Amino acid sequence: MMRRFLRNAFRYGLPVVIIAGGVFAAYAMTQSRTQAAQKPVRPPAVLVNVAVAKREPVTFSVQSQGSVSPRTQTTLVSQVSGLIVHVSPDFVSGGFFSKGDVLVRIDPSNYETALKRATAGVKKAETKVATENALAGYAVKDYQRLRDLNAASKPASDLTLRKPQLAEALAELESADADYQRAVKDLDRTFIRAPYDGMVREKRADVGQFVNTGTQLALTFATDIAEVRLPLTQNDLKFITLPTRSNKSALPVTLRAVIGGVAQTWNAQVVRSEGVFDESRRVMHVVAQIEDPYATRTPDREPARVGTFVTAEITGRQAGALFVIPRYSLSRGDTIWVVDENSLIQPHTVHVVRSDKEFAYIDSGIDEGVRYCVTPPPQPLPGMQVRMDG
Repeated sequence: MMRRFLRNAFRYGLPVVIIAGGVFAAYAMTQSRTQAAQKPVRPPAVLVNVAVAKREPVTFSVQSQGSVSPRTQTTLVSQVSGLIVHVSPDFVSGGFFSKGDVLVRIDPSNYETALKRATAGVKKAETKVATENALAGYAVKDYQRLRDLNAASKPASDLTLRKPQLAEALAELESADADYQRAVKDLDRTFIRAPYDGMVREKRADVGQFVNTGTQLALTFATDIAEVRLPLTQNDLKFITLPTRSNKSALPVTLRAVIGGVAQTWNAQVVRSEGVFDESRRVMHVVAQIEDPYATRTPDREPARVGTFVTAEITGRQAGALFVIPRYSLSRGDTIWVVDENSLIQPHTVHVVRSDKEFAYIDSGIDEGVRYCVTPPPQPLPGMQVRMDG
């Protein structure tokens, strides 16, 4: 009997115990999770780089770019016709020359003959003038003799006194002298001389070629000064003071280029603006000049050759003392995250005077000496705890 009772109790009571135990375990786990969820979890502090805000004197600069070009460029042409009989060894593309150098010589023989003929014409005209002067003197004396004998009752006419003949002789002399001056100039024009110190950019004639008046011989440019046209936007103009008619002060410019893998710099000056905006690009060009671009006076310097593409940094206005911070330190363009004494970050709206590719220039919105996040957290919130590295 007892054995049957125990067997039934085990058969029916054990499942009940198991179920009750499971219910109790589930309840306990639920309570544990609820308590864990109710316990506040403090997020870990974010590591940030910080810097101390301080004012520093700022002189603005404006960036631009352009290509080096000649200030003075000339197409040499022949002023007389003839056969080219000689060219200078420097009369080649890229050849340097000095002012007054004979670059091209045209056959002078015809012009030497013309000069001899003109010289003879002048002598002939001078002789005729002398003859007419003498004849006019004789005519005056003859008329005076007749008046003394009372044989001439009327005043002598100009023709009698040979005034027209003398005037004609003087005119012929003037014409002969003009022919002579022209012959002298034409002979001199057979020498094509360099108008300045410069370089041959393009050679267009050579020995043995017959040229007419006006034939192009070469394209040359002066090497004393080169120019760079630099485009500026309306916003750029706020930060520089351009030379004007009343204020011709030039603006310093630093030109840069990489030549053969080596960075090169040249000092230049903005000397004028072109005064109008390009309607299509909405820019105005200013002109910077480089002295001695081919380094003829300073051979140890890299030449700023015509056609070289350069970047330009134009020195602008002095802006006073401003906060200069990395541009990427700003959120939404005008917000900086300041770290307080409790290592909590707070947003500050600042006034940005100007920003460029690297920096933002601020005149208000933060105090000197405060710490700010150089690189703000990915999703910054007011009061966020941070750890400082810097």
